[in-house]
Amino acid sequence: MEKIVEQGILYDFYGSLLTRHQQTVYEQLVYNDMSLNEIAEVQQISKQAVHDLIRRTTAQMKDYEDKLHMVERFRTIRSQCEQIQEAAAGNETIIALAEQIKQEL
Repeated sequence: MEKIVEQGILYDFYGSLLTRHQQTVYEQLVYNDMSLNEIAEVQQISKQAVHDLIRRTTAQMKDYEDKLHMVERFRTIRSQCEQIQEAAAGNETIIALAEQIKQEL
């Protein structure tokens, strides 16, 4: 489960950098919860080809993250907003601004 969540987060940030074929297959795996066999059948390719594509695509997105750190920055900013909200106890303006920042992420 955790692996799928992590793949989904990577895809949210870097999916638009993939080819349309990579996007389609990755979405079938992560968002539609299809098995490798089901994807292979729909895409009319072998199960091994699906497996290889998923592996390469995940590695590619991890490489993007290693270079760009977008997921890491997102998590840091979100955590900092939560800390601001906790520290602002009672100051509704600051709490609302921190929540607005979190929503815009």
